[in-house]
Amino acid sequence: MSTDTIRQYPVLYSFRRCPYAMRARMALYQAGVQCEIVEVELKAKPAAMLALSPKGSVPVLQLPLGEVLDESLDIMNWALGQDDPGHWLPDSRSLSQSLITENDSSFKAALDRYKYPQRFPGGNSLEARDSGMVFLQTLNAQLHGDAYLLGRQVSYVDIAIFPFIRQFANTDVPWFEAQALSALQHWLSSLVNSDLFAIIMEKNRRHLL
Repeated sequence: MSTDTIRQYPVLYSFRRCPYAMRARMALYQAGVQCEIVEVELKAKPAAMLALSPKGSVPVLQLPLGEVLDESLDIMNWALGQDDPGHWLPDSRSLSQSLITENDSSFKAALDRYKYPQRFPGGNSLEARDSGMVFLQTLNAQLHGDAYLLGRQVSYVDIAIFPFIRQFANTDVPWFEAQALSALQHWLSSLVNSDLFAIIMEKNRRHLL
C-alpha cells in the first residue's frame, strides 16, 4: 500500500494494552472505518502525535482533513456516527452516561491505585480494590437477567467500560473469579473472547480493515 493511499485514511495513535485505546479501536473497527494504526511507545512518544495532541496520551485520531480527536469517547462517537451496523448507540444515553462517568472517574481512580499502588505513596491497594468492588457490584446487578448492560445485545456502554473491568480482573484473577459476580464474570468473558476483541488486540496490527 502506497503512502499516498494510507494518507486517505484516518491515522490512529494507539497503545495496544491501553483500555482507552481498546474501546476506540473496537468502535472504529465495528463502524468499518479504514484506519492506519501507529503503535506508540509510551517512553518515546512520536513527535507527530505530540504536535497533534500535546497532552501526550492515547488514543489520538487524525482525520484526513486534519481534524484531531484525542478523547476515546469522542473517537467512539465519531466512528459510530459514520456507521453503526450493530446498533451500539442507545436510544437513551442517560444510563449509559451514568455508568461510563462512574467508570471513567471513581472506578478508574480505584483501578489505578489497586493495580499500581507504588505510584501512590501511602495508598492501600486492598482499600482501592474494595472501592472498585462497589462498581463491580453495580454492574453485576445491572446484568442480572440480561447478557449486556442495556439488554440482550452488546452496546456502546459495554464497549466503553469492559476494557477497564478486564484490567481490574487481571490484577488478581483468582480473587476476581472467587467473587459472587457471576453475571459480571460471564459478561466479561463473552467480550474478552469475542472475535472483535481478538482482532483489535492482534500484535503488530498496522491497519483496521
